[in-house]
Amino acid sequence: MMRRRAVVIVFIALTVSTLAVAQNTNSPTTKPARPRTLNPKEFGEPPQQPTDTEKPAAKPKPPSRSINKPAITPPEVPGSAAVVAAFNTLLDGIRHADVKAVTNVYWNSPRLVLFNYNGTLTKGWEQMRKNRESSYPELKNVKLDVRDVSVTMLGRDGAVVTCTWTQTQTYKDAPETASGRMTLVFKRFGNSWKAIHLHTSTDTPNPASIPPSEQTPSPKPSPSPTP
Repeated sequence: MMRRRAVVIVFIALTVSTLAVAQNTNSPTTKPARPRTLNPKEFGEPPQQPTDTEKPAAKPKPPSRSINKPAITPPEVPGSAAVVAAFNTLLDGIRHADVKAVTNVYWNSPRLVLFNYNGTLTKGWEQMRKNRESSYPELKNVKLDVRDVSVTMLGRDGAVVTCTWTQTQTYKDAPETASGRMTLVFKRFGNSWKAIHLHTSTDTPNPASIPPSEQTPSPKPSPSPTP
């Protein structure tokens, strides 16, 4: 019995050895397979990180507005420029003793009225023209200085011009100087402005011709200091 068990043990040992040798003989001699490289496309590529740090786009600045202060100019009264132009034409005609230039500024009507500097009255455009034609050829070296000109518009078709004046000239070879105040009334006829009335007066009237109610009292002299 003991002998039989020994034979079985020897047989089992030989069988195990044979299996081990056979396993070693059948083992492959090739190198172990390299690990598989995973294709990132199979799993989806991760988003690429920017190589440079990108700054967020700056918000555009609103355009700077330069505030220009409007030039301060007095509002022009409609029609006043044309009135001043007609008035200047009259002054220029007087300075050059030009009968045509002066008479063209006035209203060509028998209703024209002029209160003259010498106190006389001229009625009608024809009489005014004759007066200028008789006196202007004798005038030389006329100088007319006009100050304090004021234009007041009376609606769209009327205007009043006032001023003070000083005029020097030579009349029949004799020097003359006069000064005074003047008021002109203009009226618009179509596109033209014509003077329909003139009133001139001296700024140094004769005291004897001024009534007492209009006279300005003379200032009383201050008493002289006693020594």
